[in-house]
Amino acid sequence: MKYLWRLLPISFIVLLSGCGVENLSALDPQGPVAEMQFSLIQLSLYIMIFVLVVVFAIYIFVIFKFRERPGDTHIPKQVHGNRTLEFIWTTIPILLLLMLAIPNVMDTFTLANVEVEQMEATEDGEEGTDYVRVQVTAHQFWWEFDYPDYEITAGQDMYIPTDTRIIIELLASDVQHSFWVPALAGKQDNVPGIQNDMWFEAPNEGVYMGKCTELCGPSHWLMDFKVIAVDPDTFETWATNMAEPPSHVTEPEETVAADGRTVFEQSCISCHAVGAEGGNIGPDLTNFGEREVIAGYLEYDMDNLEAWLRDTQEYKPGNEMPSFNAEAINDEEMEALLDYLDSLKVLEE
Repeated sequence: MKYLWRLLPISFIVLLSGCGVENLSALDPQGPVAEMQFSLIQLSLYIMIFVLVVVFAIYIFVIFKFRERPGDTHIPKQVHGNRTLEFIWTTIPILLLLMLAIPNVMDTFTLANVEVEQMEATEDGEEGTDYVRVQVTAHQFWWEFDYPDYEITAGQDMYIPTDTRIIIELLASDVQHSFWVPALAGKQDNVPGIQNDMWFEAPNEGVYMGKCTELCGPSHWLMDFKVIAVDPDTFETWATNMAEPPSHVTEPEETVAADGRTVFEQSCISCHAVGAEGGNIGPDLTNFGEREVIAGYLEYDMDNLEAWLRDTQEYKPGNEMPSFNAEAINDEEMEALLDYLDSLKVLEE
């Protein structure tokens, strides 16, 4: 019983293995970049397993072959200075390291060759059809996605077309962050004053979870985002409607939502944009009603949205968004504001 504590690490590993989030794993690669990186993981794993098996086999063989036996006092043959053995155990590690180094170096140059890939994509067809360029700016503690070729900005949710090269330009507005969508590509840092580049493709439609992986403040662990891959036609519709939102987004006819628009203009528009109107201090809200989460991680429903607006520091400590108590926005105004925010959808009316 006294040795059972040694099983605790294994128990924790088994327990944590069930804590994964869908599409937040590098072990389920989607697209050429993730598959390339996964193949390197597999290669490293196979080489390590090979080394482990060989070393343990030699270890067990030596234990049994040269174990002390009753009455046996002879000294085993000494191999110190044996050039053949020294050549073997020097050459084999070199070969194994080369097996790791060559594909790693080749894939590193392939992944880093963003400009060439962009030029090749442009030569294949019209700009904006064979590749999409996205400037990803990290803030404490949210994400901004600019599409320069479409002249639109999105917040928290990054929409991309499937089977299209996505060229990512990574920036940071305050401290260092790190962009990671494990199912699509490895992580890359967002560094203030420096632009890092990367690219990936999503072959299948779906929602791919992303996270910040650089400690950036008290709410670092809540700095999640989504990459939403849709078919190219749906993406073009989304981009068009983000640039010129439907009338129900900017001028709602329904009475409660219209009142909510007024509250929004009085309390929120200086920081958040809807369509062409508003500030850029906080995330763009043009398609807010299509999100699945609030503040990056809260389940999307009106109760959570009101709770977030009433006390933002409770749910995301250290963020710069002010809270709106009953004196700032009364219950009737809050209900109208929630109705308006929920109506902000560009892909469905």
